[in-house]
Amino acid sequence: MSTAYRWVEPPWPMTELPRDQLEDRIQQLLGSNNMCVMATVNAKGAPIASPIEFYADGLDLYMLPDAGTPKVKALQHDPRICVAVHAPYHGWHSGRGAQFFGRAEFLEPHAPGWDRAMQIFRWHEWACDLGMDPSRPLEQTALKLSPDRILYTEAWLWKLGYCAKQKWVRQVTAAPAGATLAR
Repeated sequence: MSTAYRWVEPPWPMTELPRDQLEDRIQQLLGSNNMCVMATVNAKGAPIASPIEFYADGLDLYMLPDAGTPKVKALQHDPRICVAVHAPYHGWHSGRGAQFFGRAEFLEPHAPGWDRAMQIFRWHEWACDLGMDPSRPLEQTALKLSPDRILYTEAWLWKLGYCAKQKWVRQVTAAPAGATLAR
């Protein structure tokens, strides 16, 4: 029996959190953390899990992986990716994190999308740390993950009457002239 947090004890609520509230809670998690574990699979089928810095734009994640690393080689072979972000853990009441599933998109310097990546990613600190010019973005390939699905866990949701495990799935809607738009 929990003394301080009685709401962590079963039975647990199973109610789904409204989508807008779920997106807000995920974005709050992303805004208060900047390290994740990126999971990939290499060409031989072996898993690779690498800690890496990220910054978010809504639910999209941007990273600057070093060229030639095992994670980059793995993603060039198979772009499927899972990224895990979590808050510090101090017992069941504090459990909070998310897994982002999708396909990695490499953005080469000055290609479409790269400028946006460099606006979001805080590369200035990197440049200073590495003795480089902090007035110009690093000429490095960026990685973007626009998730297809997110599994979000937050034990505190029990206290609010919701299930601690929530699932977000990208909504695809038809657009004019047969194109599709994802949200």
